[in-house]
Amino acid sequence: MTRTDLNILIGGEAGQGLITIGQLLAKSLVRAGYSIVVTQSYQSRIRGGHNTFAIRVGLDEVIAPQESVDLLVALDRATVTLHRQDLSPNGLILVDESVDVSDDASLKVPYKQLAKDKFSNIASLGVAGALLGLEEKLVARTLHDLFGKKHPQVMEENRQVLEAAFRWCSGQPASIHKLAPIANPPQRLMMNGNEAIALSALSAGLKFLAFYPMTPSTSICLNLAGHAGQMGLIVEQAEDEIAAINMAIGASFAGAPSMVATSGGGFALMAEGVSLAAMTETPVVIVVSQRPGPATGLPTRTEQGDLEFVLHAGHGEFPRAVFAPGTVEECFHLTRRAFELAELYQGPMFLLTDQFLADSYRAVMPFDVENLPPVSVSTEAVGSSPYKRFAITENGVSPRLLPGMSEHLIVADSDEHTEDGHITEDLSVRRQMVEKRLRKGRGFRAEVIPPDMEGQDKSDLLMVSWGSSKGPVKEAASRLRSGGQRVATLHFSQVWPLMPEQFMGHLEAARQVVCVEINATGQLARLIRRETGFQIKKKVLQYDGLPLTPESILRGLMTIL
Repeated sequence: MTRTDLNILIGGEAGQGLITIGQLLAKSLVRAGYSIVVTQSYQSRIRGGHNTFAIRVGLDEVIAPQESVDLLVALDRATVTLHRQDLSPNGLILVDESVDVSDDASLKVPYKQLAKDKFSNIASLGVAGALLGLEEKLVARTLHDLFGKKHPQVMEENRQVLEAAFRWCSGQPASIHKLAPIANPPQRLMMNGNEAIALSALSAGLKFLAFYPMTPSTSICLNLAGHAGQMGLIVEQAEDEIAAINMAIGASFAGAPSMVATSGGGFALMAEGVSLAAMTETPVVIVVSQRPGPATGLPTRTEQGDLEFVLHAGHGEFPRAVFAPGTVEECFHLTRRAFELAELYQGPMFLLTDQFLADSYRAVMPFDVENLPPVSVSTEAVGSSPYKRFAITENGVSPRLLPGMSEHLIVADSDEHTEDGHITEDLSVRRQMVEKRLRKGRGFRAEVIPPDMEGQDKSDLLMVSWGSSKGPVKEAASRLRSGGQRVATLHFSQVWPLMPEQFMGHLEAARQVVCVEINATGQLARLIRRETGFQIKKKVLQYDGLPLTPESILRGLMTIL
């Protein structure tokens, strides 16, 4: 018997190598041609605690996590206790034979016979891979790509353990968890949201990144640091987030496309710098990877609680754009969009993601980065002297020269200033400068990405969502449609500015509208009401630190409809 989709959950303590197993198994599945969605759940500790690495895999595209577990790879007894109730009717538990589990759904594996303690995770990889029907050569090649070049001796021991695990499985009864094979599998990449953001920033011509480590944004910075030498990029770990944002503004002022990446607590320290970038009209891209607050909150969990914070961060009034990718592909494309707008309109632009999407691996087609030109740094020709850095223009965008790159003197200041950059107390100039900066917003308001509408207008139910909730909401809608209900979805991948003419017709045509968000107050719903007057009264809100699933959305709908 073969399967077309499965949910695999690997559970254990931090330090047991479950991430290694998960990444190797997920990459092997992608190379075999399958679609995946990975959900990582981990505690804020280096060793111990209970962590999981879930892989939902399918022959067709999978777009959301799943709650029921078909194959539970238990690296410790606690995993069985915690997740036995999640097992599907035909689910199977892989557990060491020394663990006392009296369960017909368990397959006890002699890990100590198959491997030394430090290689037991590779034995688990081999047993899981064999049960799923993966070829041993494919898994071995994936393993070699990770260890082969740097640790040849370790690789050889790993290979022997993998071989022993596959050999042991060949003597077991046929598995009902074997995936249907895919002929001529497509060549795809395994990539998570943070990796896609890093790759996109490089393709856009990023030259300077400053950061202070803060989960779940740190891997963006580590990925970029790994390619810094090759790509001519400077990566600076600052002493704090205040320094990071100001370093990035300084580098950008000198002509280097710049970015910072942080989470809510770190972004709180950057708020004054955001305002400085707006006043000095300096391009900078700011990635805010959300996690539950307030304060330290749950540093390794997920939430969508910072939309209003990012929307209003930085004192004073100035335009900004806020993008909220819903897929790994959107992480790539919207990061580039943020760089384009930052350089074109000379100011701060935002990418709002979260822990779930940051850590969620997917199978994606390779991006055509070779044919994507880097974003050009604006250095407009100046026809008159003296040069006016903040010349009042019809579209609000002033000619930008770089310091030291011409004979012109370039003056900038954090105080209100005249067109040539000098401090002023002239209140008529103040009024002109405020209006000039706000006029820049008209330009990118004309280029706002419309929300993605899927399904028919005049539906019985329209589900509104943003950011990483895209996949779970779409799948929940699909399940409802398969039951005969008229359901549509409206998903925002750009949450500011909002252009009512792009979506009001959909909201008004639906019989019922529900907003689905991973926060406690319905921040997008409140923003839509503020901008349009349309009140979305019914909401499915989740704020326990876990990502949305189609099942949790359907349960939420049952309580309000």
